[in-house]
Amino acid sequence: MGVFYETIPPSLQEWCLDQKMFWVATAPLSGDGHVNVSPKGGPYFGIPDEKTFWYIDLTGSGNETISHLWERGNGRITIQFNAFEGPPRIVRFWGKGRVLENGTSDFDTFVGKHSIDCIPGTRSIIIVDIHQVGSSCGYSVPFYEFKKHRPVLNNHWANKEKKFKAGKTEESMDRYWASNNARSLDGLPGMKRALTAAKIEGVAPVKKMIGPFSPEQMRRLRAKSYTLEHIFLVALAFFMLGIGAVLYGEMVAEKLIVAFPVLRRTDTIPLLRHVL
Repeated sequence: MGVFYETIPPSLQEWCLDQKMFWVATAPLSGDGHVNVSPKGGPYFGIPDEKTFWYIDLTGSGNETISHLWERGNGRITIQFNAFEGPPRIVRFWGKGRVLENGTSDFDTFVGKHSIDCIPGTRSIIIVDIHQVGSSCGYSVPFYEFKKHRPVLNNHWANKEKKFKAGKTEESMDRYWASNNARSLDGLPGMKRALTAAKIEGVAPVKKMIGPFSPEQMRRLRAKSYTLEHIFLVALAFFMLGIGAVLYGEMVAEKLIVAFPVLRRTDTIPLLRHVL
């Protein structure tokens, strides 16, 4: 049976911090948008208090979480932990997410306050302001034996940083972010630093989807549907106005004549009644 809390109980805080990975889920506001689920591994997260969770957002080819959190009126985010050893358990945090992009004063302040060791490739800090915590059974989650964290991503960004510092400007993180992290799968604006770098350096974003659900195709489909909707609404509006004129035109004309005596001119009254 599931149990719900408004804050993270101390026992769950300790358990979550012992886990080797977790999942992040977000989605755009549009019903046509794509829901995103991202696995996160490594000791790059924390629980500073019973209502707050944070994690280091390492650079990747995708940019969904940041895009969804930046979307006006959105910010919805869910964090999930699973037990792969010991007693079964699933823990979820529901809340609103905030993005602290690398290079901003908010990022620097938060990193300094919590003594966070940022590694090469750190793109942002994601903070979750939690409003609900859930713990459920997880009886069907299989057992897995943890061996070690994969070093591939960390090594990749460390090597890229090394090349950039050696003078290869094309290896800059800003250029990578501009190419890969400026837009989401659905075309939503992504990392603000990436959008700025794209303009300054003239970097075009890579195409992330193909087929009928790609951003370009969806925009064309929406444009066509909006055109048909607008035509229908305009036609309906004129139709209703026509009905109103037939049913109430004489009455409206009389009320206008009473309200504006100047309309009592003999040459105005027939014209007014004809129009209405």
